[in-house]
Amino acid sequence: MTRSEELFVRAGTVIPGGVNSPVRAFGAVGGTPRFLDRGEGAYVIDVDGNRYVDLVGSWGALLFGHAHPEIVGAACAAAARGTTFGAPTEGEVELAGRIVDALPGVELVRLVSSGTEATMSAVRLARAATGRDRIVKFDGCYHGHADAFLAGGGSGLATFGIPRSPGVTEGSTRDTITAPFNDLDAVDRVFEEAGDAVAAVIVEPVAANMGVIPPTDGFLEGLRARCTENGSVLIFDEVITGFRIGYGGAQTRWGVTPDLTTLGKVMGGGFPCGAFGGRRDLMERLAPSGPVYQAGTLSGNPVAVAAGIATLDLARRFDPYPGLERTAETLATGLEAAFATRPFPVSIGRAGSLLSLFFAEGPVRNFDGAKTADHDRYARFFHHLLDRGIALPPSGYELWTLGTEHGPDEVGAVLDAARSFEG
Repeated sequence: MTRSEELFVRAGTVIPGGVNSPVRAFGAVGGTPRFLDRGEGAYVIDVDGNRYVDLVGSWGALLFGHAHPEIVGAACAAAARGTTFGAPTEGEVELAGRIVDALPGVELVRLVSSGTEATMSAVRLARAATGRDRIVKFDGCYHGHADAFLAGGGSGLATFGIPRSPGVTEGSTRDTITAPFNDLDAVDRVFEEAGDAVAAVIVEPVAANMGVIPPTDGFLEGLRARCTENGSVLIFDEVITGFRIGYGGAQTRWGVTPDLTTLGKVMGGGFPCGAFGGRRDLMERLAPSGPVYQAGTLSGNPVAVAAGIATLDLARRFDPYPGLERTAETLATGLEAAFATRPFPVSIGRAGSLLSLFFAEGPVRNFDGAKTADHDRYARFFHHLLDRGIALPPSGYELWTLGTEHGPDEVGAVLDAARSFEG
């Protein structure tokens, strides 16, 4: 028995399912999750000493790879001064200022500790500002595990949310309306039928939790126009795209400015850190400026903030985005060539340096399309690459993440492994 297998058995006796986040359990691909010991640049090493090219990257958080010395140094220096205070620090002001400077949709920002906190707080704020209850989300987009977001749609063009998890009440999802991603007709129907009750539309500007699905031409612009006309708040969930698809996020890349933005991952430099921000008139409704309550003991944690500042300063100094996109394009083109003669369909979803692989006819434009992919084949592909030293996300619904440390050698290793996959 390997050490990973031993640890997974032990973990199952003290942690539900043996993991602290469900996808880590390899439930979608089968087998035993690898317990990791350390990361080095583009690689992770498990407790058995196996070394893998890492295409998970902590689900998008590591723009500069594992254990970047400047980020680690900043975090260590901050920790030496104190790990938490529950009081304001200069670092909070510095990180908030960088976010406001970077994102056109953010005039004021509040730091939190996770993406889920950011999205649920943004929705609360939107409801308070509009005096309305309902929110619109898109099927397959993930906004954290707050009850209102764990809603799936039934049949039909757009439907009221149905709880997707035991413990989530019908009351929690009753005010969530789901619609297909990239479908403005469905959004029009929502506003025709319930527009005066819609507080907010929340969307991943690039869907990255059903595989990577870019917005179709005009989709984000259409959401902006409809929210403006209806008096609803447009929320961009940029927990993944923020500071990853570009320094100014998806809102800069597509030239569409939301009313509120949620952030996480890259902005924390690998530490638990999130944020939500937006128009000044909305954000000033938050306590203590206004009546909308939101709080957190570890919000603005000094160690996470220091790592975040170091990460964003690296991004401004070195502008890694063109290089990341070239790497993604090389990888995507190579994968398409590797499977060109195979007797099964393959489609690459890509936006900037975000990408994923669907064993399906493409292009995939929404969650229904993502569900038609052959996920059993993806599981076989996952293990084929894992056996050859490549760590993919253990689900066909997740994005592949690149960092600045992924170079020709790492891309070549991925493509060599892919070429030998027979299906």
